[in-house]
Amino acid sequence: MSAEIHRSTARRIFLLSPANIGGIRGQFVMGEGVDFEMAQRLRQTRVPLGELFSFISGLYFRGKLAYARAFCDVPPNMVGAFVITSRGGLISPDALITLERLQKISSGNLDPTDGHYRSLLEGDAQILAETCGKDCQIVLLGSIATGKYVDPLLAVFGVQLMFPAEFVGRGDMSRGGLMLRCVQAGEPLTYLPVLGATRHGPKPPKLV
Repeated sequence: MSAEIHRSTARRIFLLSPANIGGIRGQFVMGEGVDFEMAQRLRQTRVPLGELFSFISGLYFRGKLAYARAFCDVPPNMVGAFVITSRGGLISPDALITLERLQKISSGNLDPTDGHYRSLLEGDAQILAETCGKDCQIVLLGSIATGKYVDPLLAVFGVQLMFPAEFVGRGDMSRGGLMLRCVQAGEPLTYLPVLGATRHGPKPPKLV
């Protein structure tokens, strides 16, 4: 990653969990002999990572990306969101991606015991921490129930690492729909520190 924010001027940055390229849409994009538009663009030119993952993941990533763009708090023209990857550390959703690059950054496991994944993520997180300062909220839009994102990020950000309280107990689709509604209403979710928080809970009522 590059330090794409000014030191101590950002107040809220979002970290987005990646799309699962092992799913049906991911295989369509990466498969041989596929002729639909997204796959052709990925092979012939380049595609912004956020657009690509929104296509692969659908509602969940689309909701995360729209929410992060709406509620980040950084200086103009600066990046307010980064995507967590298994072999690429933190990458801007606006970064242009080729098929070869997609294969490379998605080739590993999102496992905190995987030294390569963890060292890349912690290295980029440390750069971000040093750049944005101690007063900036780092909000994770991804799974908090396991340690795959939380463990490496807590090691760097500590009490600065936050998550939406409304995520507890919700599945991916429900979270995606909830975030899109927040964007439409212009009302952000409630952020809590990950450190010491209750990260498991009963399933909330379905969204109407």
